[in-house]
Amino acid sequence: MSPSNHTNRENRGYIIPIGGAEEKLHNPEILDRFIEVCGGKSARIAIIPTASELEDTGRNYEKLFRKIGVKHAAVLNLLTRKDCQQPEFTDYIEKSDGVFMTGGNQLRLSTTLGGTPVAQTIRRRNAAGMHVAGTSAGAAFMPEHMIAGGAEGSTPSPDMVTMAPGLGLTNNFIIDQHFRQRDRLGRLLTALAYNPFAVGIGLDEDTAAFIRPGDDLEVVGSGGITIIDPTNLSYSSMDRARRGEPVSLVDVKLHILISGGRFEIQSRKAFAE
Repeated sequence: MSPSNHTNRENRGYIIPIGGAEEKLHNPEILDRFIEVCGGKSARIAIIPTASELEDTGRNYEKLFRKIGVKHAAVLNLLTRKDCQQPEFTDYIEKSDGVFMTGGNQLRLSTTLGGTPVAQTIRRRNAAGMHVAGTSAGAAFMPEHMIAGGAEGSTPSPDMVTMAPGLGLTNNFIIDQHFRQRDRLGRLLTALAYNPFAVGIGLDEDTAAFIRPGDDLEVVGSGGITIIDPTNLSYSSMDRARRGEPVSLVDVKLHILISGGRFEIQSRKAFAE
């Protein structure tokens, strides 16, 4: 699945991956910023809880958005691929200012939404200016190349990551979440060794990347984002490493950015503030 090409990327809506466990009660900075980007409290938000196996996940986010002050927030209970073909759901997305995908299991998102009218509508509307946020599994699902699972650890290895097609909102990034909390540096490096044209985004919990039209990003939240840039990768042993063996990567650039930090995709430059 490739990114939508229905319009110039400068007109595209924000892509907002969140590392999971975002603050929801005392200072919901990330959710407040998402609502602001979507147009404020009069925005219409579509909540997609497909990744979660908990029945109340979507309803809890609906209550949360309404508590923050959003007047129009609705849960789209997309449980099956047949659900994703129903006009009532695509029509709501057509009229929405933002889509929010909850956490859970990203394979539930890819196998349920992938290739359906709902996925196509989200991609087309994002290309035309609608904003899309996702937390945890919802974040991993956003790019063309999705990290579906993998092992913990800092050193890359050929069998450390499982990849699958994602939603395809961008092919410039590969996204991982709960990054520092679950020691996922190695699996993101492995994913980039397989796809060295992309830039890696490792999201700590309660931390989001607000990726603007044009794919420049800003960090929002209480943690950090690890940016891994393989543009100048000069050597990789991935092609000869066996299962379980460590992989050597030379000339990979790494940045750690906290709230207010920025990264420009075209220039590949990072800024602390």
